[in-house]
Amino acid sequence: MKLNQAKRLKGGTWEFIQDQPLKEPLVLIFGDRFLLESENLFQEIRDLYPDGHLVFGSTSGEIMETNVYEESITLTAIEFEHTKFSIISENIKDYVDIGKMGASISNQFRMEELNHLFIVSDGSFVNGSGLIEGLESVEGFSASITGGLCGDGARFEKTLTSYNENPKQGEVVAIGFYGEELEVSYANFGGWTPFGPERTITRSEGNVLFEIDGKPALDLYKKYLGEKANELPQAALLYPLTVQQTESSEPLVRTILNIDEKENSMILAGDVPMHSKVQLMMSTTDDIAEGASSAAELAMRGRKKKPELAILVSCVGRKLVLDQRTEDEIEEVAEVIGEQASIAGFYSYGEMAPFAGKNECQLHNQTMTLTLLSE
Repeated sequence: MKLNQAKRLKGGTWEFIQDQPLKEPLVLIFGDRFLLESENLFQEIRDLYPDGHLVFGSTSGEIMETNVYEESITLTAIEFEHTKFSIISENIKDYVDIGKMGASISNQFRMEELNHLFIVSDGSFVNGSGLIEGLESVEGFSASITGGLCGDGARFEKTLTSYNENPKQGEVVAIGFYGEELEVSYANFGGWTPFGPERTITRSEGNVLFEIDGKPALDLYKKYLGEKANELPQAALLYPLTVQQTESSEPLVRTILNIDEKENSMILAGDVPMHSKVQLMMSTTDDIAEGASSAAELAMRGRKKKPELAILVSCVGRKLVLDQRTEDEIEEVAEVIGEQASIAGFYSYGEMAPFAGKNECQLHNQTMTLTLLSE
């Protein structure tokens, strides 16, 4: 595996951390939404990598090495020596059902030798839970899945992604890796603590939450937020929900992406099934940094080889809590995975990964999610 990495701050020029000739590389370009809207950006990066496979995604913060950037674009170009990959891109506007879209994406990959899927998805229109369910619904599909929902700072206006074209809304890009030479490991961890009474979801549809304990969900949530309710939906990033569908299932954290005052409802990044138990959550900077370290330790467990590349997808809510200490969680990860690993990634509206030791993917919020790669 050969790597190039570079960053470009707003109004600046490209600064290469590593720069070497690469053949038909996979190029991951993560950046601020306003910078990705530049009409010249695609051609600019195409000129850098004429035979590259260019995958764009907007973020709520860019990760490279142990640094977190804002109003920047980061670039990671990867040439694999023993691993083949293919890329499928579809747009939600062409489908009436997110599950069917996921299934359509999976059906376009060769199932034989498909090792792993990495997803860079629109974060505004796509229900991540439904996407994952569709991806895994295809007969014969057994690959692991990781990735994330693109971000737009804390603005929640629109997100952009694309494959080999100018970034746009509604796109889901799936990168499929083939072959046994590629070792992929992954994990996620939060560091958030439930508080307050445990309640029951009494009305929901997919990722829209209408009622908790028979009362309008938004009214109840605003009551807990107090004065911070005036800052919704951004304030919701500091107080996510933990959702547990059954007593035996792993609880999932759900971030509120938007609110609907007319319907008195909340739109979350993933499904919130009826009759699930739900609680508010909160965290501290130390808990979040320790959670990142735990995620790294879980991802390293049982690896045969040290990782060459770590793709980090962390939630924008964690970034808001950490504030000036945001890089602490990246440094915690770097310390565990080793200095030989290059680090890239972004802050997201949702993270995709199986729980440690499992293969079935889940949509997470407020977690640090790692995908570790080596050949």
